[in-house]
Amino acid sequence: MIRVLVVDDHDVVRTGLRLLLEQQDDIEVVGEAADGQEAIDLVVQLTPDILLMDITMPRLDGTETTRRVCALGLSTRVVILSMHSDEAIVRAVLENGARGYLVKASVRADLIPAVRAAYRGEIFLSPLVADIVVKRMLEQNKHLHESTEDPISRLTEREQEVLRLLALGHTNKTMAQTMRISPRTVEKHRANLMDKLNAPDLATLVQIALQTGLIGVHR
Repeated sequence: MIRVLVVDDHDVVRTGLRLLLEQQDDIEVVGEAADGQEAIDLVVQLTPDILLMDITMPRLDGTETTRRVCALGLSTRVVILSMHSDEAIVRAVLENGARGYLVKASVRADLIPAVRAAYRGEIFLSPLVADIVVKRMLEQNKHLHESTEDPISRLTEREQEVLRLLALGHTNKTMAQTMRISPRTVEKHRANLMDKLNAPDLATLVQIALQTGLIGVHR
């Protein structure tokens, strides 16, 4: 039997959650609380398997209550209920130890799966929240990839040739002659190089050419 403590500062909400939970043969509501401090006191007293709790409450909010409950070292696992799907709020409660985050708009569909998943030690997120979290992770991975990729791969073949010749000590004039382009075009390529490689001066461009192996490989 999964023993659940229901916490919300609205009587009607607690009653509705209790009705949904107690329709299940494997779930029992062992208590109710109306604020975060009362929730902590009851967790210590009852040691429920699941603390089902609203994020917005008087005295202590859901995030701080989650942190304090998880710090007790008990077997109780926290599932958060919220009107909000903000990524920062979700991240905060998960970092503080919550095992689930439900958006109230989909609580009828998600409540029971979330309680059972948390009981098994798994993390459950409402689909809307999961979508936001996954998108954020993909964005972070993309930025990480972009920051660690070979900077030379961002350059055109012409720009790579200009960078190689610059690193070998060529002037704009000799590069123009070698590449059969105008000095003005060389200067434009040089400006593009400094912009794409975030290089403030020629010395930095040369250093990048050396570090990436551009000199010697194409020589």
